[in-house]
Amino acid sequence: MTTPPAGHRPGHVPVMLAEVLAMLQPRDGAAYLDGTFGGGGYARAILSAARCTLWAIDRDPAAIRRGHALQSELRAQEGETRLHMIHGGFGDMQALLQARHVPALDGVVLDLGVSSFQLDEVERGFSFRTDGPLDMRMDDTGPTAADIVNTMAESDLADVIYEYGEERLSRRVARAIVAARAQAPILTTFQLADIIRSVVPADRSGIDPATRSFQGIRIHVNDELGQIAAGLDQALGLLAPGGRLVVVSFHSLEDRLVKQALNRAAGRLPAPSRHDPRAMQARAAAPSYRLLTTRALRPGAAECHANPRARSARLRAAERLPLPDITDNQPERRP
Repeated sequence: MTTPPAGHRPGHVPVMLAEVLAMLQPRDGAAYLDGTFGGGGYARAILSAARCTLWAIDRDPAAIRRGHALQSELRAQEGETRLHMIHGGFGDMQALLQARHVPALDGVVLDLGVSSFQLDEVERGFSFRTDGPLDMRMDDTGPTAADIVNTMAESDLADVIYEYGEERLSRRVARAIVAARAQAPILTTFQLADIIRSVVPADRSGIDPATRSFQGIRIHVNDELGQIAAGLDQALGLLAPGGRLVVVSFHSLEDRLVKQALNRAAGRLPAPSRHDPRAMQARAAAPSYRLLTTRALRPGAAECHANPRARSARLRAAERLPLPDITDNQPERRP
């Protein structure tokens, strides 16, 4: 297991760091993007691995402040900083980078989901293990989780919890939330967790009954799946030939989107019917990317023991292929 970079507190260890670096292969003079800066673990490691430039995006103002602290640290060590921070969502990376005149990248890293920093900050309201305001926003704009649970229609709330939280008893949970908010507003994480636990029995997995519902509400509040879909498409488009995209996900909804996007890019799509006129076009089109992972990589037992957050991690990666040599396709010229 890779030793955590200096400056990282216990509990904020970047997941599958060694595997991320092995897939990304940072090199001198190249330009990379960390689309989810978080605690800066991947950023530190990339900048330490090569004399490269790193752009880093995060929608969380607290993460941007941590990035500025890292910039100052690097400037003190090197006399300059090769790290450039951008406040925004990675689903907008193309526009954010174009505004800074960055046309292409040699690699992109995305660490999806909520960060351990956000989970540990009680005032952010991501975790039901400590009581805090029901917020769950990764940035500081837009409706909070409290706004959602106190105003959303029961049927819509059930759909959110079912689709994004994969909670079988979503309708029961939504019904309980609506009944509770009729008596008093639901404003804290403990309030919401207790309501959910009152109607969702514990199971053999040992997972808290509130886990799936909290996940569903959090994903909805932050439009996480929309960000992922947009970010994957834009990241693939920004890669220079030979550039690599490395993605670490933590639950099935995220991993499914990553798997589908990379398979499409690599031309690994279900074969169309031979009666479908698109079949000829599909066979003729050469893929522009190749998969570096035909199956998702999993963390080793030692890492999972040392860092429980790593247990559900999945890593997938792809590389943009070199541009074809058009001279190979030119007809032979006769004298």
